[in-house]
Amino acid sequence: MAETENRQEPIAEGPVIILVEPQLGENIGMVARAMANFGLAELRIVNPRDGWPNEKARAAASKADHVIDGARVFDRLEDAIADLNFILATTARPRDNFKPVRGPVEAAVDLRARHARGERTGIFFGRERWGLTNEEVALADEIVTFPVNPAFASLNIAQAVLLMSYEWMKTQPDRAVRPPEVERIPATKENLNSFIGYLERILDERGYFRTADKKPKMLDNLRALFTRPGFTAEELTALRGVFVSLEKFTPKRPRGAGSPDGE
Repeated sequence: MAETENRQEPIAEGPVIILVEPQLGENIGMVARAMANFGLAELRIVNPRDGWPNEKARAAASKADHVIDGARVFDRLEDAIADLNFILATTARPRDNFKPVRGPVEAAVDLRARHARGERTGIFFGRERWGLTNEEVALADEIVTFPVNPAFASLNIAQAVLLMSYEWMKTQPDRAVRPPEVERIPATKENLNSFIGYLERILDERGYFRTADKKPKMLDNLRALFTRPGFTAEELTALRGVFVSLEKFTPKRPRGAGSPDGE
């Protein structure tokens, strides 16, 4: 995974992430890492407690250096959002419904639409211990809140940023890394018939088919079993290898003797 990331230019677009008076450099670094994971790159920090630059933030960013290096620091939230057209504030506390409230999925879809229209958007996140003030939330156009356990609603700032960043990336899935799709070609009927013939022989030699009149039905059941999953030729070869290995150590039994368990 790391090699793939090193070969490719990072995606760098979307809403600005704004941290209001973050306390710990480590949290800022983890925010930067979450942003980089999901294609966000513009980080703004309002009055960080431990100053800036911060080596603890860089260490925690885990090579998201483009986010850390590009971070801008502001004394006031008003200045950090001055050039933006649309702002979301993240909060879990009730705010008397004086702002429209969205969930993260709906909010991300709206942000993507605004981005496509050329709007500059941002999301700001509050302090680790007590979030945003009412006055700060009032600066936003809308509120985004997460569906969390009401008895344990507080999110770490990096978790909150990761959730919004993830929802942002989901709105344009063609940009995301996906597991490679392996083409599965079902085995030919010749492969399947050869395997069933081999299975019939070794089962016959070991007394699996108790009576001759039941053998056709039992074979039909086995054929249905191995046909239904759509095995590939490689999978049938692997199964055959298992049975060959077992065959070497399983004594032959007379026809009709049944399985050893039946004795």
